[in-house]
Amino acid sequence: MPIPPPKQEEPEDEAWLATYADAITLLMAFFVMLVSFSKIDIPTFEKVAAGIKNEIGMGKADAQSSTKILKMDMSDIVYQQSAEEAVEIGEDDKGIVLEFASSAFYKPGSAEIRKQAIPLLAKVAEKLAEPRYATYIVEMEGYTDDDPISTAKYPSNWELSTARAAGVVRLFIKLGLDPQRLKVAGFGETRPKVPNRTADGAPIPENMAQNRRVLARIFPASLEQRKNLQDRMETKDFIDPGGERMDLKTAPQ
Repeated sequence: MPIPPPKQEEPEDEAWLATYADAITLLMAFFVMLVSFSKIDIPTFEKVAAGIKNEIGMGKADAQSSTKILKMDMSDIVYQQSAEEAVEIGEDDKGIVLEFASSAFYKPGSAEIRKQAIPLLAKVAEKLAEPRYATYIVEMEGYTDDDPISTAKYPSNWELSTARAAGVVRLFIKLGLDPQRLKVAGFGETRPKVPNRTADGAPIPENMAQNRRVLARIFPASLEQRKNLQDRMETKDFIDPGGERMDLKTAPQ
């Protein structure tokens, strides 16, 4: 019986390869177009980046220069008002710090500003109202010693310290400073400069006096804050919610 010839396998239809190749080619062309559209002009990019860096650097340099001048201006005010013993001027990482001794500005247990302290604060507000410092932020912070207070008006040192800082802010607003530039915080006896008492609990009067203080931290506003303040400066319609505005020119001298 003759052996039948081996069965011939029919060749596969490879027409799909052409379609597949076309699809791959189209995809490759598409991605090449995407890359070409997003290609960065390196020289232009470097110029723009350098310009931005330069502007930021100049802004920081200008702020540092203005802050140094502000410190000198405040030193002049303190000297002219003969308040060297009542006010200390320092710096922190943001700007300058004015430290007001509590005894020179307030009566014991009170947040009412002494009349003799108002001329100094008025001069400070007048300086801060100048165009050079019109976008500086002022943070007022109140501190006390650890001697407890318990009155109807001030149930604790928290209320007393906050009220003292807020009193200065209210005065600044009456003198025409934008409330958006001002902040208030009270820390009570929680952040003493020096120990209030000895190891056995005995009070140290001179240390307690140092801990009773109000600080004004003054520093340049952020870019966003500065824009907002500059927009508001066009109206200058800032009135203390608790009273009438006090003209800087007629403030106590």
